[in-house]
Amino acid sequence: MSTTQTLPPSTPTAQQILKLFPEIDTQTHKAPTPSSQTDADLSGYDAEQIRLMDEVCIVLDVDDNPIGSASKKTCHLMENINKGLLHRAFSAFVFNSDNKLLLQQRASEKITFPDLWTNTCCSHPLATPGETGAELSEAVAGVKTAAVRKLEQELGIPSAQVPIDKFEFLTRIHYKAPSDGKWGEHEIDYILFIKADVDVEGNPNEVQATRWVSPEELKGMFEEGKLAFTPWFKLICQSMLFEWWEHLDGGLEEYKGEKEIRRM
Repeated sequence: MSTTQTLPPSTPTAQQILKLFPEIDTQTHKAPTPSSQTDADLSGYDAEQIRLMDEVCIVLDVDDNPIGSASKKTCHLMENINKGLLHRAFSAFVFNSDNKLLLQQRASEKITFPDLWTNTCCSHPLATPGETGAELSEAVAGVKTAAVRKLEQELGIPSAQVPIDKFEFLTRIHYKAPSDGKWGEHEIDYILFIKADVDVEGNPNEVQATRWVSPEELKGMFEEGKLAFTPWFKLICQSMLFEWWEHLDGGLEEYKGEKEIRRM
């Protein structure tokens, strides 16, 4: 799969995004007005997941340059995504000493992509000091910091077991995927690997099941036909995951630190 593609002429510029979305904060990292149980878009969802929709994501142009920040809710509405709103994300892959990958099944309470199987942890760096950055090196440091935070929040993995300096950054993927008619994802997603033996105690509001798998076991899960997977995880599996996995203990260097964004 090519790592680049020609973007359509309709791809909005940073200036156009700011005109389309005046709620984007370009100066400071102020949190948006908290969502409430009476918010029409969030009515009927889990209270904790509604609260998390107030987190501030990093809004990007198509080349991963930060434009500003907007709420997680704003960034995940398909109405906004279809106008070109794009944000930064990460996908962390935790492997144990047997080279098995930790998968999670997303909780039913999740607003986007509930109940689907995916990689160890998928989330967003926040538009807060320490998790953002314009240069690639700063952005990578930010997503690693966010990964440590979310691995603990979602899976109960102590931060000491996943030190920031042990994460390997491989590449970025740019993709768009609907969850349902209202919600979806449009992300530049940083792919992080770490090899660590970790203690897992899943947060039931985030994760309903976990499973350690070998490459063969993961392929078997796909072949079962009964399980559903997140679109970004399927894209990663269909492109490079198994090749990366094969080189986990030797030769991964040639795949690390890719500067081009993979357009999927």
